[in-house]
Amino acid sequence: MEHERIIILDFGGQYAHLIASRIRRLGVLAEIMMPDDPEIPAKISRPEVKGLILSGGPQSVFAEDSPKTDPAIFSAEKPILGICYGHQYLAHNLGGKVAPGTTGEFGASKLKISPSAKASSFVETTEDKSDDRRGCPLFKDVPAESIVWMNHVDAVQDFAPGFENIGETPHCATAAAWNPAKNFYSVQFHLEVSHTKFGNRILKNFLEICGCSFDWNMQKFLDEQKQKLREKIGDKNVFLFVSGGVDSTVTFAFLNEIIGPERVKGLFVDTGLLRENEVEQVEKSLRAIGADLTTLREAETFLQNLAGKTDPEEKRKIIGHTFLDVQQDFFSREKLDEKWLLAQGTIYPDTIETGGTKNADKIKTHHNRAPEVQKLIDQGLVIEPIAELYKDEVRVLGELLGLPHELVWRHPFPGPGLGVRILCSDTESREILYDEVDAFTLQTKKKPYIKLPIKSVGVQGDFRTYKHPGILQTNETDIEELEKLATKLINHYSEINRCIVPLGKNFAGKIREISLHKTDINPDRVKILQRADAIVTKLLREAGEYETVWQFPVVLMPVSFNGEGTESIILRPVDSIDAMSASVGKLPFELLKKMAQEILKSRCAPQGGGEISAVFLDCTSKPPGTIEWE
Repeated sequence: MEHERIIILDFGGQYAHLIASRIRRLGVLAEIMMPDDPEIPAKISRPEVKGLILSGGPQSVFAEDSPKTDPAIFSAEKPILGICYGHQYLAHNLGGKVAPGTTGEFGASKLKISPSAKASSFVETTEDKSDDRRGCPLFKDVPAESIVWMNHVDAVQDFAPGFENIGETPHCATAAAWNPAKNFYSVQFHLEVSHTKFGNRILKNFLEICGCSFDWNMQKFLDEQKQKLREKIGDKNVFLFVSGGVDSTVTFAFLNEIIGPERVKGLFVDTGLLRENEVEQVEKSLRAIGADLTTLREAETFLQNLAGKTDPEEKRKIIGHTFLDVQQDFFSREKLDEKWLLAQGTIYPDTIETGGTKNADKIKTHHNRAPEVQKLIDQGLVIEPIAELYKDEVRVLGELLGLPHELVWRHPFPGPGLGVRILCSDTESREILYDEVDAFTLQTKKKPYIKLPIKSVGVQGDFRTYKHPGILQTNETDIEELEKLATKLINHYSEINRCIVPLGKNFAGKIREISLHKTDINPDRVKILQRADAIVTKLLREAGEYETVWQFPVVLMPVSFNGEGTESIILRPVDSIDAMSASVGKLPFELLKKMAQEILKSRCAPQGGGEISAVFLDCTSKPPGTIEWE
């Protein structure tokens, strides 16, 4: 018997698979289809298909190359929910109007639902479906005002005939709508991300509107995945690249359960870009769960290949290519043949941020999606057992497999390691902000931030951005207020996609000059970041706050102030569930300042190396700033 399901049309946003993940965890099977799939009309007419969701996407609905779908979906008599691009797509294709935006709206915003949508006399059915007294069922049990997550540039100007505008935010007057006669609903915000406070409630309301019986669960999904993997692996053995992080550790345990530990070997590569003492810790923890592990000491190889490279994308590709070269050399030495497959602990955010779906815009290249890796995947030589899962689901799987708590709940760590947390520059610069009197230069033009002479990666409107961070000029210490201020400024000023605030410094007075230093990834800079990262982790654990935050990247940038030192450190605590969206970790500000003081006091730099000039807090949500700086 076919499971009832919801069809999601993937218009290319980062969040299409996140919608599916949310629906699965609510107990309904979700199936993703490309909007131009010719099977859509036949598929949606099947009785087990209860409704359709149109996902977000990076393009404008009025662009010639924007993704489109068969208009048959509008006459299928199935409930439809449009999200972000899908919200605009409904308006644009049913007789409304979408207007191009300018600055856009990214991050948290407050949604106000209109009184008619919250009418108390909610009735499941009525002869006159246009009677708004029954209230909009999509917002059943949702407060009239709540926080939602925005990530858009364009906006609906006029809704199509039959639609009622039922929601607004301070920057979007057309944030939600419904057509009671058609059973169509649309929202500009991303209800599928964890930072839309009542997103799950709204999504469950839609599933109830569709008449779903909630007969699906994660165990069924995992059982099916096991069967698929057994068929794909056949009689081959598997070599798994292991980082020691949650994803690869759970993948290891999953493969052991599917085909047996005697057929799974782990390959752990010491890239020289791991955290302090991490090689020994990974070896110990994985062998404790019975893993067959081989460690390759390749730090010199990786650092040599990265020498002189400064471009973030090039660095990621080099790390990915070097991983493959190391693997191929190992296979040749060990005379491993076609009886072996390569496995990776890739999760879905890795592929979607690399532009892994047809309509997605590339945000950054992940090392396990380098062209050579993709080529092997296309040849059927790579398996990725958890590639359709998100971080929260990976943790659930780890617990089902009986892994120790400390392994399952370890902070995520990027595959390229510290290579994406060590910022580089191929140029040098020195900028004077104040002269000896007190004149403010034209550089700031009385802006509430100071623009840094280096760039970081962001994601705005589903697009990858590469813009300057800004140092906020504020005395605010409340992290929630700092995050709101950062969102407001980034939405207003197009030159920045990230905001930071000072936590500690090794120079006197206010910032008078900023220097950018020419440098690459080298052993001394790796040691500086390793020491700073170790200090942060130690203090986080001592304060009992390690599991309060989801992840805590520590970033090194070759920027100094007032002629003191050559490096600065950025602390980046984040709260997230799935890595697709994130807010700033709400740690005590005094703890963050203590971390900064310990970093400055410890003189993290090796003898003769660059000294730390300042320590900052990154107070940017995702969007508009990605979790990692590169």
